[in-house]
Amino acid sequence: MPPAARDSPEAIAAKAAASAINESLTRYLYFIVAGVSIILITWRLSTQIFKFVRSMACLSNESQRYFTAESCKLSFFKKNILYAPIFSRRHNREFQLSSAINMGTLPTRLQLIFLVAYFASNVAFSVVDIPFAATFDDAVRRFRNRTGVLAVANMIPLFLMAARNNPLIGLLGVSFDTFNLLHRWFGRIVVLEAVAHTTAFLVSKAHEDSLKAGFETVFRVEYMFWGFLGTCGFIAIFIQAWSPIRHGFYEMFKLLHIGLAILAVIGTWYHLSLKDLPQLPYLIAAIVLWATDRLWRVVRLLYTNVGTGGSRALVEALPGNAVRVTLSMARPWVVKPAQHAYIYIPSIGLWQSHPFSVAWSEETEDDALEKLAVNHRRTSEKCRTTISFIIRGRTGFTNKLYQKAVACPRGQMQTTCFVEGPYGQLHDMRSYGTVMLIAGGVGITQAVPHVRDLVIGYANETVATRRVILVWVIQTPEHLEWIRPWMTKILALPKRRDVLRIMLFVSRPRSSKEIHSPSATVQMFPGRPNIDTLLATEVEQQIGAMGVTVCGPGVLSDDVRRAVRKRQYDGKVDFVEEAFSW
Repeated sequence: MPPAARDSPEAIAAKAAASAINESLTRYLYFIVAGVSIILITWRLSTQIFKFVRSMACLSNESQRYFTAESCKLSFFKKNILYAPIFSRRHNREFQLSSAINMGTLPTRLQLIFLVAYFASNVAFSVVDIPFAATFDDAVRRFRNRTGVLAVANMIPLFLMAARNNPLIGLLGVSFDTFNLLHRWFGRIVVLEAVAHTTAFLVSKAHEDSLKAGFETVFRVEYMFWGFLGTCGFIAIFIQAWSPIRHGFYEMFKLLHIGLAILAVIGTWYHLSLKDLPQLPYLIAAIVLWATDRLWRVVRLLYTNVGTGGSRALVEALPGNAVRVTLSMARPWVVKPAQHAYIYIPSIGLWQSHPFSVAWSEETEDDALEKLAVNHRRTSEKCRTTISFIIRGRTGFTNKLYQKAVACPRGQMQTTCFVEGPYGQLHDMRSYGTVMLIAGGVGITQAVPHVRDLVIGYANETVATRRVILVWVIQTPEHLEWIRPWMTKILALPKRRDVLRIMLFVSRPRSSKEIHSPSATVQMFPGRPNIDTLLATEVEQQIGAMGVTVCGPGVLSDDVRRAVRKRQYDGKVDFVEEAFSW
């Protein structure tokens, strides 16, 4: 199109109309996200109100028979949509081509429905109302502008979903793990739209002259160069975020991911600002979200860990390539069951932070770490909050931590640390009459705080819970040492025998002599549990509503998910999976 034609009143009017359509489609994208958010808020609010009413009604009700049943419609929804994997069984079990190549996990059916619907909306919005039957140049130009606008618009939810302090986590009741999944797929959508935007320009120039001329224009015109640089940053993110690379080089991935994201944002910023495009406010909003989350994390980190001597860590080597990390906090913490925190240990990895479930927390004397290390008598009456984690040494940071602790005298190491959190705690189990906690390996760290909270609540008559069943699958009896100090305290709690039953399954016992049950309420069995049989037995005896949680290997989580889905029409059985996929 010659310059005179571009500047004609008709061309200016057509350009304004196209811009108006692009803005409308952007709003429609946000309406979709807002609509889904409203539905989730309504669901969460209604379930929280129902749980509160159920909890109040069951405090002095031993049978809780009214809350045992579930409606057929809700049972159908939970079995076939809410808890259902895409296919018959597999969800959290990772696809591994080899020990070094991890292809990730599959989403649930409900997650897939949203992702497909949102992806399809972006595809439809990219082509709707574009006159492909008209002139080639006009169609390509409109498609180029449309995909560019959508790419920038999608960066706001993309950056929000990556934030650890994402306010939507608590508001919607959606876990950070789910937002991680959404962040990855929104990122892929942004990359595809950015590539389509750049490709459309190059195709247009190739049609007018040649592809070489298109690239020459890109490197000659400043705002185009920055846009091209931003697209290259997005493509690099797409490649390095591929699951085998992400899992194989996680520590390097995180640093490179942030660096490439900054490159992509800088390129997009100059691309928009030099041309004074109306999409710049969207990018500014995304940057503000990212900067606010980072700033709040730094402030929170400094406030929590600086002062009164700072936060200190005692790292103890345990059997089974594990360590128990006990942190003496600089300031008081309030930790709830099923919360997690990010640990920074500069002597192991200066810029690395890793999430771990909080296994135990209590108030101890200020010299608690020294007591644990050298077992001397108390010399201070000043109390500090201590929080504990069990970390299995695998690769990278966790393996370095284990190896360093083993190399120290008595397998104990004291070091400076920083802790960020706590995060999580979306699921309160206090309103359930029956609670079944299933854990595999270090997944026990998620269950132990629930057990303590529910046993104490039962003795104080502040929870609806009347039955707590803890099922822990371990490889050898040596792994019992991981939580022995805490379980000793739990087993000594008042009325523990009336409410708590513990079932330990040892998958690789060295001999039958290792398998012995201390009491009727603490039983040990060889081999792996039959989850379906265990759950069926508890459903037959359940009191009130039943909550089932699982934290452990993907195979175990998928077995529990399948068993819970199978029992949906037998009673009120809710399922909670604690997982962190990356």
